[in-house]
Amino acid sequence: MLYTIPDYYHEFSCIAGECEDTCCAGWQIVADEAALKKYKKVTGSFRKRLRRSINWKEGTFKQDKNKRCVFLNDENLCDMYTALGEKSLCRTCKMYPRHVEEFEDVREMTLSVSCPEVARILLGKKEPVRFLTYESNKEEEYDDFDPFLYSKLVDARKVMIDILQDRSKRLDLRVGLVLAIAHDLQVRIKREDIFSIDDVFEKYQTEKAVQFVEAKLSEDENYAFIKKMFRNQYLMERLRDDWEPHLLEAESLLYGDIGCSDSEEQCTKYKEQYTKNKQEFHTWLNTHMPDYEIWYEQLLVYFISTYFCGAVYDGEAYVKVQMAVVSVLLIHELLMAQWLKNEKMLEMEDVVDTVYRYSRELEHSDPNLNLMEKLMRRDLLSWFKKDE
Repeated sequence: MLYTIPDYYHEFSCIAGECEDTCCAGWQIVADEAALKKYKKVTGSFRKRLRRSINWKEGTFKQDKNKRCVFLNDENLCDMYTALGEKSLCRTCKMYPRHVEEFEDVREMTLSVSCPEVARILLGKKEPVRFLTYESNKEEEYDDFDPFLYSKLVDARKVMIDILQDRSKRLDLRVGLVLAIAHDLQVRIKREDIFSIDDVFEKYQTEKAVQFVEAKLSEDENYAFIKKMFRNQYLMERLRDDWEPHLLEAESLLYGDIGCSDSEEQCTKYKEQYTKNKQEFHTWLNTHMPDYEIWYEQLLVYFISTYFCGAVYDGEAYVKVQMAVVSVLLIHELLMAQWLKNEKMLEMEDVVDTVYRYSRELEHSDPNLNLMEKLMRRDLLSWFKKDE
């Protein structure tokens, strides 16, 4: 078994009670069967509390009226951990924020940016992320697994990450090249022409390809697309009660009256104001937070490294890349809204807050991830139409 981790993996250490948004609140914690069997055997003074604090039928820890785990005390520390030790924790609590993607003979491990401390580590990282590998003797087999396609997806992911980390090019150009690679890769997967995938890698590492993508970028109308992507978020399952009010406020700040039921002239004014705000925001970022493109690069690498190779199971390579790009676009929009709300100021904690809150809503709901991919199939970027 080959294990892969990002180079910042071992930098993480849970800050427990110091965390501004503990993972032990707001989510339903599901305990694994082994942990539940262990809890039934607990003796001593903590036994009674343990018994009444678990929904044994559902296999979950109960929550109080504020949706906090009943084991979470007022100092945001776990009473079970204090009473029974680290080994008493269920798999969910032991693993988070570690995230695992499994393939035949490969286990890719990362840290989820839904954790504020992980978001802080990744966004504070100036150097390009590198991926480390190590081996164990464990072997596993998976049904319906195409090792040849997987190997090509791994190659494609490396090419895309290398392009994203080439800081000699503008970030929008790097993103365009990666989308173009994913598009042409998808065409070959659809046609079952996997053997020609290497031609795609060569094609988009030429000056001619750069010129092609630059032309497409200049033609693209981004406003309507990103506005539609923003509103797609309302279609998703809500994991936190405060997320939809946050989106509604951000949408109003960004695009004017929600729904734009006013006249065409009024809608045009909203668009002009959005364009003006966006230009001013970019100028402000370049002056006060010049590393913002590095944040976006790190997030793009995070999303692509985490999800792209999952296309070996469903063949959906392009939608996974567009999901990564759209996620970073939405984070950018939410940051601009926060900047407007703060009277055109932004702190690093605002950035961390936006990233981890967005990640929690998307990445910790399988229905949301599935819906996001469905929306990416439906709402392609305007200069990538479905191939005949």
